[in-house]
Amino acid sequence: MHLTELNLSHFRNYTEQTIQLSPQVNLFCGDNGQGKTNALEAIGLLAIGKSHRTSRDKDLIAWSADTAVVDGVVEAQHGPRKLRLELGASGRKAFVNRVQQTKMTDFVGHFQVVLFAPEDLQLVKGGPKERRRFIDVELGQTQPLYLHHLANYGRALQQRNKLLKTGVFDEVYMAAFDEQLALSGAHVVQRRLQFIAKMKPVARQVYVDISDGRETFDFQYTSTIPRVDQDTPLAQIAEQFSRALSDRRQTDIRMGYTTVGPHRDDLQLLLNGQDVQSFASQGQQRTIALSLRLAEIDFIYREIGEYPVLLLDDVLSELDDTRQRNLVLSMSKKVQTIITTTTLFHLEEELKGAARLFHVASGIITEDNV
Repeated sequence: MHLTELNLSHFRNYTEQTIQLSPQVNLFCGDNGQGKTNALEAIGLLAIGKSHRTSRDKDLIAWSADTAVVDGVVEAQHGPRKLRLELGASGRKAFVNRVQQTKMTDFVGHFQVVLFAPEDLQLVKGGPKERRRFIDVELGQTQPLYLHHLANYGRALQQRNKLLKTGVFDEVYMAAFDEQLALSGAHVVQRRLQFIAKMKPVARQVYVDISDGRETFDFQYTSTIPRVDQDTPLAQIAEQFSRALSDRRQTDIRMGYTTVGPHRDDLQLLLNGQDVQSFASQGQQRTIALSLRLAEIDFIYREIGEYPVLLLDDVLSELDDTRQRNLVLSMSKKVQTIITTTTLFHLEEELKGAARLFHVASGIITEDNV
């Protein structure tokens, strides 16, 4: 699949902007602070319904406007899709082929992207929340039902924690929340475990290719629910989770929150068998993050039968000329690649006829010649 057209209205520092994109490579070039990342952020919004930079919609609306609009046309296997998001003080409105969607979970999944940005170092350096979000975003794009179970789990967890904070134990309410948590949580954990199992061999090979085999990269999902893996039946995961909630109940009451479940799980990253946060260099950490992102491309293809769009936000400067060339040329052969950069790298000859170059200055995008 690929994005053929992007339209922005009062989004960030864009007033009105329309661009047509190449199905292969698109370069957004300009100084920092001109709006390059804002354009990629808008594309990401059309895919996952969320910004990778802020959780507040008001940050996305130009200061002089009440509403921001992002819409685009996606060319997919089964024909074009027109996607539109309207962001305003009264909330969001999402449309697919001009039909308003009742829930954002119905909007997500019509367009898939893989975004690699400087913030991705938090996948390695940050806490478990960052790594859980990485898994949740990817599964949400390919398995809309996952978002349903994740939302149900989140509501039940919030209610259970609210009850725990009161300090008043109510067996009936607690049992009801535990049942909801075990059912929805089992779905979340099972899909996460299966996702990691599919991603692992691809990400490990990508790391070998990028690092010339100097180190061995591995990772594993560490669940707070004991004795579960990707082959564990759903009913058994729910039973194990229910037992864990019961075993930890007194601890939860004392702590005032739920201490076991997928909201407490993590993705452990290992380099040569050791935890990467303990010793990996900045370059190794960036290679790990890039390996995870590039492995998503093949995961999405296996799940839906189409390649996603690859978004590279100001990351090429971190790579030498050879790695820049290898990355862009190899990716552009199978996926639409959209890149932001402050300076053009040495790919002009290879990309002639396959790429579009856009210059970005003060929220205005103009097309140039490669």
